Amino acid sequence: MSDTPTDYKGPQRVLSGMQPTGRLHLGNYLGALKNWVALQEDPTRECFYFIVDMHAITMPHDPATLPDTVRSAAAAYIAAGVDPEKSTIFAQSAVPAHAELAWIFNCVARLGWLERMTQFKDKAGKDKERASVGLFTYPVLQAADILVYKATEVPVGEDQKQHLELCRDIAARFNRDYGKGEAIFPITEPVIQGPGARIMSLRDGTSKMSKSDVSDNSRINLEDDADMIARKIKKAKTDPEPLPATVEELEGRAEASNLVGIYAALTNQTKAEVLGEFGGQGFGAFKPALADVAVEYLAPISDEYRRLISDKAEIDRILAKGAERARAVAQPVVAETKKIVGFWG
Repeated sequence: MSDTPTDYKGPQRVLSGMQPTGRLHLGNYLGALKNWVALQEDPTRECFYFIVDMHAITMPHDPATLPDTVRSAAAAYIAAGVDPEKSTIFAQSAVPAHAELAWIFNCVARLGWLERMTQFKDKAGKDKERASVGLFTYPVLQAADILVYKATEVPVGEDQKQHLELCRDIAARFNRDYGKGEAIFPITEPVIQGPGARIMSLRDGTSKMSKSDVSDNSRINLEDDADMIARKIKKAKTDPEPLPATVEELEGRAEASNLVGIYAALTNQTKAEVLGEFGGQGFGAFKPALADVAVEYLAPISDEYRRLISDKAEIDRILAKGAERARAVAQPVVAETKKIVGFWG
């Protein structure tokens, strides 16, 4: 696509979101929310952080509980430091422009592009014929989520890089087919997350900490109180060996490496610095120290979360205001796109 226009000159915008499935946890905070908070402090960027409830219904869900899970995610965003005055916080379904642009992008994307998406294969399992069409095409909706705000940057983890590549392909294809020499949509760049971004399960150091894990002991939820945090760390899986003196010696010790990584992320240190302090000590000494650090770090977040979640009216006000701001940005983009592709009216 060497003839594809790429000289987009719009404002710098950041967009990211999470599904309202399960409770947000330490991995979500260190892997995403902490980064979102840092990005919103840059006055040259406009930040949009949304709860992706349209994606949530691609899998079986309970309609009766979905609104409250959206509120819970919004409360966790705010408790973690995402400021509604600095960032736009909203529910995806409250902005119809996402779905409108997704249909246009469905007609730009190619079937082969979607068939290469590995997450569909993972989520659909062996019986992909019974999976919803929405599950198959949700990467196109993700592209619409990003480009309906003409977002120039998206914070991504390893598991989302392929979807951002699809978004870039769709933008490039649209610009080539309809741009007449101009870049209508930006070729969105990834914001690579730093150390501590990949937090693993407390029960299995080879698996990512997940909202969907059946064991609540596998994760530290942002709403957990001090006693619960300490109890989960005490029960975290380890091995019988003491902590080594070097990072290289953590190789092959997934659980030990994970706990050291969590301590490092919470104290803004490297793993080497943590091992410099605790190398040679057993987990009987290290786990209480980690619990103390985690409780001190997360207590203000969990306290604020519990305050917010008890006030649904306040969360709904924030979400409504955010949706209004998001619609004001997204709707003109859809109107422009509809005109470009030749829709009537």
